[in-house]
Amino acid sequence: MLNRKIVILFSGEGSNLLNIIEKLHNKELEVVAAITNRPDAGGIAKARAHHIPVDIIDHKKYADRESFDRALLKQVRSYAPDLVVLAGFMRILTPVITQNIKAINVHPSLLPLFKGGNAIRESFESSEPTGGISIHWVSNELDGGEIIAQESFQKEAGETLESFTAKIRALEHKLLPETIVQILKAL
Repeated sequence: MLNRKIVILFSGEGSNLLNIIEKLHNKELEVVAAITNRPDAGGIAKARAHHIPVDIIDHKKYADRESFDRALLKQVRSYAPDLVVLAGFMRILTPVITQNIKAINVHPSLLPLFKGGNAIRESFESSEPTGGISIHWVSNELDGGEIIAQESFQKEAGETLESFTAKIRALEHKLLPETIVQILKAL
């Protein structure tokens, strides 16, 4: 399956980016590029340390979401990936992207609960007995695409936001690479 190519989109520290690179790059697939919308994203150094090309497309330099998404789409298409993986990419995408690329997103809640950027805190503070993650197809609806995989855990008495977040990250680091491989094998 090494002939399969992915592009990873990220906005922050890049823990999922690094996990995918370490587990899958040049083993199961090729990470042909990483693209970020933030020039100060911590994941930039992580990708470059593994010789992954990094493109920085600063969303603040574009007049609106569609203009940014057109630039992003052009860059993604230049790599001709089989799949685009959103790994902590904190942008609401327009149909310019959602209708023109095959992409999945990892989200830190059991969708359809707790959509959006505050999902971890909202899930932690909720009365729900479980927390978890979802991997879903990217669609026109924010965190609303078809769910591909989910995994959960029981909240524990005395749980802190930090310990809850660590459990979320551990699930992401396990399930996201597995799901990427499953999808690429099915293509």
